[in-house]
Amino acid sequence: MKYKSTFLATLFIGCILFSNLGAQTLPREELIFLTSQWKGERFADGRPKIPDDLVERARNIGIEEAWQVMYNDGYKNQFEGNWKRIHDDVPVIGRALTALYMPSRPDVSQSIMERGKKEGRIGNSNSWPIAMLEKGDVYVADCFGKIAQGTLIGDSLATAIYNKTGTGVIFDGSARDLSGMAQIEGFNAFVRDFDPTFLEEVILMGLNTPIRIGKAICLPGDLVISEREGVLFIPAHMAEKVIITAEFIAIRDAFGYEMLKSGRFSSGQMDNAWTDEIKEAFLKWLDDNPDQLPMSRAQLDEYMSQRTW
Repeated sequence: MKYKSTFLATLFIGCILFSNLGAQTLPREELIFLTSQWKGERFADGRPKIPDDLVERARNIGIEEAWQVMYNDGYKNQFEGNWKRIHDDVPVIGRALTALYMPSRPDVSQSIMERGKKEGRIGNSNSWPIAMLEKGDVYVADCFGKIAQGTLIGDSLATAIYNKTGTGVIFDGSARDLSGMAQIEGFNAFVRDFDPTFLEEVILMGLNTPIRIGKAICLPGDLVISEREGVLFIPAHMAEKVIITAEFIAIRDAFGYEMLKSGRFSSGQMDNAWTDEIKEAFLKWLDDNPDQLPMSRAQLDEYMSQRTW
């Protein structure tokens, strides 16, 4: 009798856990818990909602500078390289909406598809994240690096994604219909490869959950930025700091270039701790070149007051 009671209790707990897993979507409370350092606005699903103006400013910062800021603060697992892209010169930038895929198994796949149908979800499970996308989102998916039969989208779904988000996708998996996707102006895909096969033996196991992309971790709501060398996932609460620091570095470099070109200061002076003379010249240069500022002067002054130069 004792054994039977223990077995039933274990089975009950297991059913609860499987029910949470089968639901795919991470509960809003859990997502808020995992991103608790974000203090700003959130989407209805719980994702941090980085302001649109910050997302737009992120288009003008470099991955190297952004990576350095995060690395210095202990965020050392946010970059992933080794991608294939549709275009080399079209960045994918926005807020992450994540999906976790696994190899399919008949019993699990049947349960998930039945649940999805009851919830009103349409089509195969790889279309479900697309239905949740909003303007400015980036669809980020862990498809365990699968290439053949790991094609999460073709040109039709890519068109639907771009129409909803205005951005692109990051897949640790593959995509098909490369020539068709290349015709979607403004869209780009960072994938492991392109392949002509259809998606098979894959099931959606997590929606709006933390995922692993190669050696990087991505949480829903992270700021995604990309360049030719790879993709960087910036935690939402770090976004403003990363952006303004990267912007300051760009401004400082522009000032330094002019000073070196004019011969006013030497490279040795510019590359070491700035003297009061250089600081004064920098502030005067900012007054003379307000168009160089991507942020407000008040934001810059506040940032500079916290720097040790």
